[in-house]
Parts: sequence; C-alpha cells; structure tokens
Amino acid sequence: MSGHSKFANIKHKKERNDAAKGKVFTILGREIAVAVKEGGPDPSNNFKLATVVAKAKAANMPNDTIDRGIKKAAGDANSTNYEYINYEGYGPGGIAIIVKTLTDNKNRTAADVRSAFSKGNGNIGTPGCVSFMFDEKGQIIIDKEECPLSADDLMMEALDAGAEDFKEEDDSYEVITSPDAFEAVEKALKAKNIPMAEAEVTEIPQNYVSLSNPQDRGSLERILDLLDESDDVQYVYHNWDEEE
Repeated sequence: MSGHSKFANIKHKKERNDAAKGKVFTILGREIAVAVKEGGPDPSNNFKLATVVAKAKAANMPNDTIDRGIKKAAGDANSTNYEYINYEGYGPGGIAIIVKTLTDNKNRTAADVRSAFSKGNGNIGTPGCVSFMFDEKGQIIIDKEECPLSADDLMMEALDAGAEDFKEEDDSYEVITSPDAFEAVEKALKAKNIPMAEAEVTEIPQNYVSLSNPQDRGSLERILDLLDESDDVQYVYHNWDEEE
C-alpha cells in the first residue's frame, strides 16, 4: 500500500469532520437508531451498535448524546425509519465513485447525489457499474505510536484471529479481513487493548487512478465536497490517487 497511507487519509478526514461536527453527529445518530432497531439497545449483545458507539466516542460525541439516541430509538416505535441506498458513478477522468447513504427521503437524497455529480462533471451510473472495481473488506487501522505490541506480535494476533492480511506503513498498521471475519478480529484485538484509529467494513479500490489535469482534480473535489455536505451521505469511496 505504499503511497496510499490509510492513516494519513483518516487524519485528513478527521480534520474535515472536526470542521463539520454537526453533520458527523447527525450521521452517527442515524446509524445508532438503525443499529438499535435491528439488534436492540444493548451494545454488549449488538455488535453493530457497539461498533457505532465506538465510532461516536472516537468522534467526541458526548456520552449523554449517545445514550439519549439509544434510548430514543429503543423506546419510540414510531421514530423515523431510515434505509440504506447506494449510488455508483464516474467522476472526471474516469474516477470510480461509490456513495452510500442512509435516508428517510429517497427523492431528496437522489437529488442531492445527482446534483453533486452533475456540478462536478461526473455521471451517475447503474448499480454495479463501478463496485466491481472495489473489494469489500474489513479494515482496521492502528496508530504505531499508540500500539503496545511490536509489528510481529500484532501481526500474529491479527492472523490468529482470522485476518487475511497485515501491512505496515510509516505511521500505522493495517489489518485486512473478510467482511465475515471482521467482528471476530476486532474483538480479539480489543481484548488485547489495541487502540484503533479506525475499524470498519469498507470498500478498497483494486487499483488507483491518477488525475494529471488540474481542472479534473478540481471538478472531482467539487463532487466530493458537495457529497460531504449532504446529511444523507454516510460514506464515499473512490479510486482517485490523492497522493499523486
């Protein structure tokens, strides 16, 4: 993964998120509500909820806000129903983009996503048009400075728990799992008190694409910025080589 430090991207994303914490809390609040409805309000018996709560704490969401969100979702049968909808398309220069949304209004979300692609000279495609260029994997990122284990010991812990791959970067370690093994590996590393900068099931590009044209880069950044402004957009994945 040389040249594509996920940890560097996390830090960059966190800086953006800190500047728009209101949106981050909105996104996490929706994820909490969905997780509670799907698996109940007890994080110890609901892995999805436990994962969202961990993300919320990492984003500095106050504990009382998290607790209120869980109680509201558990106690209000008439609370807002959200659904996941994915969009796929191309940005300038043939950059593949996957947009994952969580919404209570499909028409609003579709309009927001289409507008973002249009204003950035991109195009929405049909389902599956770019997802074949990505691999769905569990991905755990660990800050080297905070990790109590050596690289070899951490690798053995991860592989013994069921991880597929282990990679070392200048400032971080990356553990890759299948989606099915993600929960077991994350739990095993947590049991060893391994702090995680990020842990999620994500979409990893099979190949990265460079953009040599400054205008194309600017247009792609416009798409990403506009998507970032929508409260309905949860995650955006792309294969642009941002470190070119």
